[in-house]
Amino acid sequence: MRKLVLLCVVMAFLIPKQSVAQKDGAAVAAVAGGLLAIGAGIAAVEQMKEQAELRATQWVLSNRPELESFSLKTLAFNGKKMKDMSSTSVITYKIQEFNPAMDPELDGKKQVLFGFTSHGWLNQSGIDFDKVRWYLVDDVEWMNMMIAYVKVSSDEKDESALNKTLLEGKVVNKGIKVKSKLVIPFFKLTGDMYVVTDYSSEMKLLYNERSLGIFLKDTRDLVQMGRGDIIDIHEYFFDND
Repeated sequence: MRKLVLLCVVMAFLIPKQSVAQKDGAAVAAVAGGLLAIGAGIAAVEQMKEQAELRATQWVLSNRPELESFSLKTLAFNGKKMKDMSSTSVITYKIQEFNPAMDPELDGKKQVLFGFTSHGWLNQSGIDFDKVRWYLVDDVEWMNMMIAYVKVSSDEKDESALNKTLLEGKVVNKGIKVKSKLVIPFFKLTGDMYVVTDYSSEMKLLYNERSLGIFLKDTRDLVQMGRGDIIDIHEYFFDND
């Protein structure tokens, strides 16, 4: 009888421990699987970044033969997760010329290359570059785009005043700031409101809450550039710090 009681006590302690051990094992397996999935996602994004960077470099070599020494760095892929990639509508690259030397400095002309994507640009093989349209801008073209953008996103319509303010200040979420003062506030729109300007023969620009919309006339695609990307590009061209 005493042996039977002892056996029951031992079983009472062993069964919960085994159950907990099984649960812990399942949890460890789940965490390990999650880490593998995250690692695979990071690797996939990095692979696509390299693939896109190579194609962007090839585009520059084919279409801008005057660029004989330059740096090309991806901007828009930074911080991207795999689940976000399919919704990416524009990939951006910072391009800057330099003079070849033993320790060269990036001190030459700056440009930004846009890779506008169409629906289905990502597939099982990676990136379908037939669904990517390239557009290269320098600081002058970017300033023209920003002037047109701010004209439709605010009450300020004087282009010379806008040029001066954009050179002195910074583009932020709520408008244009100069020395921490908001000098040109953007209109407050809801998510389904747009203000449009016919910018060029290639595109229309749209102002929407917290984004710059670019309608490509050739493909009839509407791509959205987040305010964060606008800020990064503007600071790249006109960093006043």
